[in-house]
Amino acid sequence: MTAATMQVSEKDFQKAQEQLKLLKKDPGNETKLKLYALFKQATEGPCNAPKPGMLDFVKKAKWDAWNSLGSLSKDDARQKYAELVSSLVSAESASQKKEASPEEGRHDGYETLIVTTKNNITKIMFNRPDRKNAINHQMYREIIKALQEAGKNDSTIAVITGNGDYYSSGNDLNNFTNVKPGEMEKMAKDGAVLLKEFVGQFIDFPKPLIAVVNGPAIGICVTVLGLCDLVYASDRATFHSPFSQLGQSPEGCSSYLFPKIMGLAKASEMLLFNKKLTAAEACAQGLVTEVFPDSSFQKEVWARLEAYASLPKNVSILNFSPPCKLVVFPILLPHLSCRLVFTSSLIEIMRLNIFSFKHRSVPLLLGNRSFFSALSASRTVHSPQRCSG
Repeated sequence: MTAATMQVSEKDFQKAQEQLKLLKKDPGNETKLKLYALFKQATEGPCNAPKPGMLDFVKKAKWDAWNSLGSLSKDDARQKYAELVSSLVSAESASQKKEASPEEGRHDGYETLIVTTKNNITKIMFNRPDRKNAINHQMYREIIKALQEAGKNDSTIAVITGNGDYYSSGNDLNNFTNVKPGEMEKMAKDGAVLLKEFVGQFIDFPKPLIAVVNGPAIGICVTVLGLCDLVYASDRATFHSPFSQLGQSPEGCSSYLFPKIMGLAKASEMLLFNKKLTAAEACAQGLVTEVFPDSSFQKEVWARLEAYASLPKNVSILNFSPPCKLVVFPILLPHLSCRLVFTSSLIEIMRLNIFSFKHRSVPLLLGNRSFFSALSASRTVHSPQRCSG
């Protein structure tokens, strides 16, 4: 790189830092990690900091982002940083020019979701696109509320989807920030209570529940897909559950349901070894019902959903009440077992994991082979073939 180019790059880098301060919207966890990593690479070079402990989620995520840049030069990092900030500024400017028109049938009382009821369909849309639809504590509570309302209203089916490019990037990292060592146990207990209620809504939902996965899905929004009745995905969607990478346990009954859906080996590959599935792979393994081209995804899927919603309400709701769900979809037979395993063990396993992290021993994962095997031995359930094509 010439001296003149270096000067331009340095000038752009300084300008980008000033532009970043002027952004009104939070760019989201993933983008903030990229910005952090590129800034560190541009100013200090390749990662030279010691790796943080697994329990320090935020510092660990920052370290991983910086370390992933490898030997990228300072000049290239400055350039990439400036380009990323420029794209954020352009996107925010375009967003501000759009006039949001009120959507027909929209429910009041939601900040992180867009909930609408129209044509016998209740649509629950994750609405934090600037943060890749990351789920914070408020969003957990609003999803619980939305599912409760959808279960009681006059709609025939309920649909969960995401606004923007992502379905959901999973837990918001801010859920784990500023937690003092003495508050860790309380955070674990409070989180377990919230998570139990959240997953319980999926287990007990009395109507057909359909996931429309419009883009990448990460973490808990992947694990609860096993509790949905249909899962339609765009061909640009991916499915990632990086629990062992973060020293966490799979949630949402996935350690029970995923082996039943896709088999023990494939479930272990995904839940234990962080395998990211493409939409086609997820369909082949039974997690996704059908995959559609992204260009026609919304049109094709919503045509089907409207047809499903036109079914007689009394018949469709009766056929999908919790007891009948257990007959129609054998994979949901261990309804009570899922809840018992989830409720009784989560707090204790989180406590044991925290102890093992501190002492650098192997964490006890809900998704490990011995846990899978023990559950499999206790009950044999054959999963239906849900992938078309």
